[in-house]
Amino acid sequence: MPVTETAATINGVSIDDSFAEAFPMSGTAIQITAINEKWALEAATKMTGFATSVIACGCEGGIERLLSPDETRDGRPGVRVLFFGFDAGGLEKQVTTRLGQCILTCPTTACYGDYESDQTIDLGSAIRYFADGFQISKKFAGKHFWRMPVMEGEFLCEAKTGMTGDGVGGGNLLIMARHVEGALKASEAAVEAMKTVPDVIMPFPGGIVRSGSKVGGKYKGMMASTNNAYCPTLKGVTDTALTEEIGSVLEIVIDGMTADAVAKAMAAGIKAITDLGPEAGALRIGAGNYGGNLGPHHFHLKDLLP
Repeated sequence: MPVTETAATINGVSIDDSFAEAFPMSGTAIQITAINEKWALEAATKMTGFATSVIACGCEGGIERLLSPDETRDGRPGVRVLFFGFDAGGLEKQVTTRLGQCILTCPTTACYGDYESDQTIDLGSAIRYFADGFQISKKFAGKHFWRMPVMEGEFLCEAKTGMTGDGVGGGNLLIMARHVEGALKASEAAVEAMKTVPDVIMPFPGGIVRSGSKVGGKYKGMMASTNNAYCPTLKGVTDTALTEEIGSVLEIVIDGMTADAVAKAMAAGIKAITDLGPEAGALRIGAGNYGGNLGPHHFHLKDLLP
């Protein structure tokens, strides 16, 4: 693989003339509230655990942002969480399983839909049977809720939440630096900037993934394997995409409720990386794609420059 041509150089950071290839996904948003921020975050963190890749985890999910009491449905501290799946059925299964195990079980929590759409998936309607016949259906202000008795008191959960089939998964940036410290600093700056964009999550740990992948592999049954073209230790034995000075590469993967949200997040990340500059951060920014043959969403880096 030849080294990608440069589209631009900003503040000493080179931007590849490349594009991120992303895929359609079903997406939804929910609101988790609790007696205080600590318990809202406890539930949200547990619910979004093991949700980095839809291929192995069944879904991709993450905390979009914290919610102040004046932003939540019940006037308590809260967290907005996004989830993405290949289709509506798979998304609903993952969301409701995690709802029952991680929010229903968590002290003082309540759960509400946080995406308006004619398309919906179940929330409380899927787990109400745990109440063993003592569940109560409640309609208020045009919304449907389930009240479920639990040992602590009562769990309130909206019956359904809206979903979209126009979600996008797999927007990405490749951050290339002389060493891991620079790659990590640039990646962290990009993630913080992306967090200011509504309707997106970065599902990997801290928003960053070191084990970027390519499609397939040499071993039978492998859907994905290490992206050897971007592994610095393999420069001498593989068809590399890296120049000599690149010693570490990290990736940020972005999922969004819309393609526009993903594009805005990528643009925010690029600006944060270029603002930091190459001495403290990255030498080069690229993107992962498969030749444009697998995903219909192509985010060209040259179109996202600050």
